[in-house]
Amino acid sequence: MGDIKHDETNFYSNAEDYWREIPATVDGMLGGYGSISSIDINGSKTFLKKFLGEGEGKTGTSCALDCGAGIGRITKRLLLPLFTTVDLVDVTQEFLDKAKSYLGEEAKRVGHYFCSGLQDFVPEAGRYDVIWIQWVIGHLTDSHLVEFLRRCQKAIKPNGLIIIKDNVSYEGVVPDEVDSSVCRDLAIVRSLVATAGLRIIHEEQQVDFPKEIYQVHTLALR
Repeated sequence: MGDIKHDETNFYSNAEDYWREIPATVDGMLGGYGSISSIDINGSKTFLKKFLGEGEGKTGTSCALDCGAGIGRITKRLLLPLFTTVDLVDVTQEFLDKAKSYLGEEAKRVGHYFCSGLQDFVPEAGRYDVIWIQWVIGHLTDSHLVEFLRRCQKAIKPNGLIIIKDNVSYEGVVPDEVDSSVCRDLAIVRSLVATAGLRIIHEEQQVDFPKEIYQVHTLALR
């Protein structure tokens, strides 16, 4: 079994190497698909707004966490307009540095910039209303994803939500050698969520994305 540890180390270090070479731009964050950013954000906003607000069972809007935040594309256009404070976590320091200027005047409402891979990141207990995890679960091994989701569960407030938005494959696990990630099918993602002790309270497919890219699904978890 010695190889697995070695392979796991490479899996993470190769991804870090990949992102280190990517330009700190929206197009870089989206692998050349910068044009889909608005469709993505609008879909996410419609999804998220179903849960936010005052009253029984509603999710608050004081603090959100953007996981795999990059330069803060989602923070800027989705989270900061809806939440009082947003924290960012990303493995690439250069992206977080760029976020400070990219977010502009609103950067003053960022609580923390954490430079860490999610496999090592421990979010503060009870801090977040929403933890947003987009286009990054493929960079975690199954066991690290389950462990991270368990840590997220401790980090959300009583009516808080964990949201995963990501590519799903048609069947099985499809490796991407280029950025050292994997794409899992929906059944696998659901089973990992269940293993983490979370339940899916709502699930949708993102519409109007280019036909040639993977389907993207959004899952709200508690």
